[in-house]
Amino acid sequence: MTQTAVRHFPLYIGGDRVDTDERAYGMSVRTVLDPGGTDAATLFRLLREGTEEELHAHPHILCSVALSTPDQGRAALRAAADAAQRAPAVPLADWLACAGELFTAFQEHREELSRLLRMEGCPRVLAEAQLNVVLDLFRPESLELARSLLRQEITTPHHTIVLQHRPDGVVCIDPPANAPLFGLIASLVLLAGNSVVIRVPRSCASSLSYALHNIIIPVLEARGAPAGTVNVLCADYEITMRQWLDSPLVDTIYYFGSSENGMDLERKCVERGKRAILELSGKDGVLVWSDADLQHVTAALLEAFYASGQTCFSPKYAIVHPAIADRLLARLREAATALRPGDPENSDTVLSPVLRATAFRRSLDEALRAGATKVCGGAQINLSGGPDPQGLFLQPTVLRVNGFELAETLSAVREESYFPLLTIIVPDDAPDLLDRGVAFLNGNKFGLRNSLWTESPQVIERFTSTVTNGGLLKVNDSHMAHAPLLPGLGGTGHSGGTHGGASFPFLRASRLQSVAIATTRRHPWEAILGAT
Repeated sequence: MTQTAVRHFPLYIGGDRVDTDERAYGMSVRTVLDPGGTDAATLFRLLREGTEEELHAHPHILCSVALSTPDQGRAALRAAADAAQRAPAVPLADWLACAGELFTAFQEHREELSRLLRMEGCPRVLAEAQLNVVLDLFRPESLELARSLLRQEITTPHHTIVLQHRPDGVVCIDPPANAPLFGLIASLVLLAGNSVVIRVPRSCASSLSYALHNIIIPVLEARGAPAGTVNVLCADYEITMRQWLDSPLVDTIYYFGSSENGMDLERKCVERGKRAILELSGKDGVLVWSDADLQHVTAALLEAFYASGQTCFSPKYAIVHPAIADRLLARLREAATALRPGDPENSDTVLSPVLRATAFRRSLDEALRAGATKVCGGAQINLSGGPDPQGLFLQPTVLRVNGFELAETLSAVREESYFPLLTIIVPDDAPDLLDRGVAFLNGNKFGLRNSLWTESPQVIERFTSTVTNGGLLKVNDSHMAHAPLLPGLGGTGHSGGTHGGASFPFLRASRLQSVAIATTRRHPWEAILGAT
């Protein structure tokens, strides 16, 4: 394997790079894929007793990151609060120009970022998908949309009416450990004039640290952004979150994680007068109608197994019209069975190691006992694809469930899951089948995405006008792929919290303010009562 040059990333507080004696280390996926090898054994010994030089020389080490102390966490909040006082004076055009330069910088660093993501264990297809989302949200067309949404002017006979979004202030970002670059999408809150404190996850530090220190920070510094506009920490989640909740300097917490933790965080934020922006778990559904293109539907449903189902916005279940269910299941069985594990550093596998094999087995066994049928998969396997009770991979698994009534009772359908299990619900045919399918989608307590496959304009209209659950609806398209100009984040219910919905970060971390500027001179009495 080719070793990437080891990098060290300091903290970034108030415009200064700050180093510490404590370190976190970004590690290659090889550490997990080859836990019994000599390289891995040496690494575990070095993590206990080795020097930094020895660790940097190890082939599984991608980077080191300075760990922050609580005092440095407080310093970052003070720096962000100072910047938040100055940031609103920066014209929106300047923030948009800065974001435009970030688009160019991301393009320049795309190849290296993709490589780091793969070395962290992200399959190539998902690494490229993450980068596509980031690039789409920073491209010129998206920034023009942001400009129009952040500030609008309307001319009336007597006024210029301005609708403008004012910043929350200090926004603290806790990105997802399984997809850290989504923390960069959250950094779009800068467009509204906010300042940011972002916590780099200790468990997955390499790609996000690289992007912050080699793309975001250099562009902000070159543009002369106020010191403290972006601050970068690396610390334990519990300590950092407690500090953010307790600090009067924090206005908004932008959190990625489980629904259970996120809903609890939302309650704590409300109690303290803070805003919570939540990107939580998903349980996305797909409705496949009788006239659907089975070739494309099969490919879209296989997205359930990208990263072995460990993404929040992959399809988790599908409602399939009974007229085509058998044909689609035959295609799915063949396609899912052909998927194989592989090393994400040097293959095009879509499967990744699964850390929740026990939860997978529990969900699968419950469904089978209740009457579901296993179409394919179900076994624990090793890197070569062979059966292995200690293997780090799971076979892509497809279940068939007959009827909405049974599906409603299964955790495989209704509860969050982070493993490669796709449930196909085949309802009885009836005149009200479309209504019942829509009702089932709307009954999902999670609400990231729902998608539809059909050639019927009438079915498309019914779906798009009556499916109220979810931050994004997709029609005849990849379930996971980013759509230009649309937000890449946001959901309803347990996916987005009480105030969830499709999420442009710069709108979620700002408040609408209206302004009326009189353009004619009228006596206030006349303005109130009108001309007499």
